[in-house]
Amino acid sequence: MIPMAERNIRLLIAYDGTAYAGWQRQKEQPTVQGVLEDKISLMTRESVTLYGAGRTDAGVHALGMCANFKTRCGIPCLGFQKGMNSLLPPDIRVLALDEAAERFHARFDAQGKTYFYQVITTPLILPTQRLYYAHFPRAFDLEAMELALSTLLGEHDFTSFEAAGSRDLTVTGGRGAVRTINHKRIYAIPGGFTVEIGGDGFLRHMVRNIIGTLIPVGRGEKTVANFTKILYAKDRSVAGDTAPAQGLFLKEVFY
Repeated sequence: MIPMAERNIRLLIAYDGTAYAGWQRQKEQPTVQGVLEDKISLMTRESVTLYGAGRTDAGVHALGMCANFKTRCGIPCLGFQKGMNSLLPPDIRVLALDEAAERFHARFDAQGKTYFYQVITTPLILPTQRLYYAHFPRAFDLEAMELALSTLLGEHDFTSFEAAGSRDLTVTGGRGAVRTINHKRIYAIPGGFTVEIGGDGFLRHMVRNIIGTLIPVGRGEKTVANFTKILYAKDRSVAGDTAPAQGLFLKEVFY
């Protein structure tokens, strides 16, 4: 029998991150990557490695994670998608599945990502909201927050919003903590607000640290000028707390 040529399969994935210790495979904890690889291996009868466009943290959700893997299995794409969704738990779904070019890599070919963060500001948060919104019960000045977000546009060193362990600090060259933010907006939703940020890449906890630093601006505890100084300080210790994971969603990956 002539062996089938290797295929590069691309997936568009949505998931509720509540039950998982993040995207990246871990030995003793459930992860989104780990669950998907198990189901793919079950269908293909091969040991596969799934490459994601990035790594979301424990409790973070995704509406548009992209990933790819190589296989010699001959299952048609539509059948593959249906089979995957029949095997996966209800908090993970394959939204689309197709064959990509041989050299396509979900992580290295990604040109940018968009995240959004949801906040409820009412005195009480509903039980059905608690896994998908952060709760900050207080009035917020969205106009001041919008102005603060505007200072992030363009290319900056985001060390002030970078979590420890985000990258190997001994590595020389590369872009370090420099990233480009090309999109931002903040808008009211019933009982709260949503912040959306898009850029060419994000450091570990970067969006959550930006939100945690933005919250005092919205409360009137810090000014837009304070926020700008924090950005240019390149010092994580002067920025705000890391916002809770459950409010964060990976919206889309761009190629």
